[in-house]
Amino acid sequence: MKISEILKNNKVTVSFEVFPPKEWDKIESTKHIVRQMAKSRPAFMSVTYGAAGTRTGFTTEIANEINSSGVTALSHLTCLTSTKEKINDVLDEWHNNGIENILALRGDIPKGFVFPNDQNFRYAYELVNTIKARGDFCVGGASYPEIHPESKNRIEDIQHLKEKVDCGLDFLTTQMFFDNDIFLNFKENCLIKGIDIPIIAGIMPITNAGYIKRSIELSGCKLPKKFKRIVERFGENPAAMKQAGIIYATEQIIDLMANGQNNIHIYTMNKPDVAESIMKGLSEIINE
Repeated sequence: MKISEILKNNKVTVSFEVFPPKEWDKIESTKHIVRQMAKSRPAFMSVTYGAAGTRTGFTTEIANEINSSGVTALSHLTCLTSTKEKINDVLDEWHNNGIENILALRGDIPKGFVFPNDQNFRYAYELVNTIKARGDFCVGGASYPEIHPESKNRIEDIQHLKEKVDCGLDFLTTQMFFDNDIFLNFKENCLIKGIDIPIIAGIMPITNAGYIKRSIELSGCKLPKKFKRIVERFGENPAAMKQAGIIYATEQIIDLMANGQNNIHIYTMNKPDVAESIMKGLSEIINE
């Protein structure tokens, strides 16, 4: 099923993200994680793409497992270091495997990376155009509630996002954030600019204090005082921090839904127990 069909009814949806293993001998354990998460009945599950286009087959394998588990798969695809030929080969592979949903991403710029003169892709919108030219994929894109790290300001950031959306995106998924007011303000700015496709809010349950620095580096997000106090109080106690992180993420999702945000994407870090705990905390709300 195409994700655009899942989102069009304006019903509450909660989806998960998983990532493939780094080595092939771990593929079966990752498939087991997928099957465990599928029991929580997410609306769909996304699977990330290997850095610099590596492990493409791993992404395909996990996406197939998601679909086989009765859940719709969304495959990430990054283009920064790929040629058009490479991207088309991947699209052929995914089409042949019945994978019909793609999250089109530029990808992070590796340290010391220099754009070659003959590089086919510099920006995500170029990838969107290439995928849409195939005509048989549902395509999503990424967005930053707290401004893309390479944008000068919010105005420029929203303008670039609008240009990408106008290439034919079907939905947007945000990077993680911990302050709902920031997301709601971002969503309002998108509407003002004419971005009216579904926006899925990305939520990261921080269950380990050690994740925080890396999470901030990846997303550029800010930590509200409430969350900082949680980390200060429970960060040295792994079990307490895990429970507090799950509760914070659950309450964050409930608040978003109370403010009219129906579509949530959870960055699970491949932890089925965390995903299951959050879904249990939302059981009656999702079915409301």
